[in-house]
Amino acid sequence: MTKPTFDMDAAIKALREGKDLSGKDGILTPLIKQLTEAAMRAELEEHLASEDKPNRKNGHTSKTMKSSAGSFELDTPRDRAGTFEPQIVKKHQTQLTDELERKVIALFALGNSYQDIRTHIAEIYGMELSNGTINAVTDKLLPELQAWRERDLEPIYPIIWLDAIHYKIKENGRYISKAIYTILGLNIEGKKELLGLYLSDQEGAHHWLSVLTDLYNRGVKDILIACVDGLQGFPEAIESIYPKTEIQHCVIHQIRNSMKYVASKNQKAFMADLKCVYKAATLNAAESALDELEAKWGDKYPMVIKSWRSKWPTLSAYFKYPEYVRKPIYTTNAVEAVHRQFRKLTKTKGGFANENSLLKLLYAGILKASERWTHPIQNWNLTLSQLAIHFPERLEKYISL
Repeated sequence: MTKPTFDMDAAIKALREGKDLSGKDGILTPLIKQLTEAAMRAELEEHLASEDKPNRKNGHTSKTMKSSAGSFELDTPRDRAGTFEPQIVKKHQTQLTDELERKVIALFALGNSYQDIRTHIAEIYGMELSNGTINAVTDKLLPELQAWRERDLEPIYPIIWLDAIHYKIKENGRYISKAIYTILGLNIEGKKELLGLYLSDQEGAHHWLSVLTDLYNRGVKDILIACVDGLQGFPEAIESIYPKTEIQHCVIHQIRNSMKYVASKNQKAFMADLKCVYKAATLNAAESALDELEAKWGDKYPMVIKSWRSKWPTLSAYFKYPEYVRKPIYTTNAVEAVHRQFRKLTKTKGGFANENSLLKLLYAGILKASERWTHPIQNWNLTLSQLAIHFPERLEKYISL
């Protein structure tokens, strides 16, 4: 039987009429079908020529193939002896390339729902994908995620930021809140690197201890500065694993927590006085401003002042550095930016069916976010010089100044 050939004139005419190259009824789909079938027939001819025993062609079987150009019926040639194993399109293979899978994962990494992904694939490629198919494709991220979570880390990170974000995950028929612990590091080159994601039933210093132990076991032997929120017991958890690490409590977290206890009519005036504390040029000036804050507001808001006093050693650690070092460490904003990326991905989802469905989505988001982390943070060379002075003998083996 003579095989139909691709009609170039008809294709050019269709193109001029504005028809799509790919997708449902795409111009290129018949050409891809023709080229694939021709290649497979040549593959069978080569197989038959190499056989010692008598063998011959035995018709073909049809199956629906999915490709980036659209779906089509592929006629796969057969041999009488059943020894032919096609390589171009293998048995049980239904996708011509992995381009479709890459497209699904790319859409998934942008936070698209399965419904949005199905609609997009149908419009572009002219094929229908089930939720099960999409789930099977995105599940391919899970082994990669596991390898990423277990990878070896660098021996020293000059700065790390630690924070948690919460999600609803279905467990035993009901949705419960769980914490995702995120650790963002700044490596010796000044580039951001997400060190790990950890999931727990709730945020707490005890679980942070296991997280830090995991970092140590994966090769992190020293951390110069750890920027954390105000969780009770957090500094002690860090100190138990990294006793030489300097703790910097997030000033912005402290301000937010303080303002919860200040009457709305006093917030503007209180904030103006508080700004003199955390924006002071020197530690002495900050402590004087704190004294003045207490003198003015201590009777009205004693618990707020007490909180600043009790945490002052870790709240004020950044004052010893110049402005370009203070900026990245006085707040956990760097890791909160990662959490903002996570929220963009998950904003349309009220909850997750299981832990893996959440983790693979966040991991896809990490891959997307880290594409921008190709350069050191601003003033990194100056920052590194300052850290070498403040932390003598801890950086020399890793850098040459």
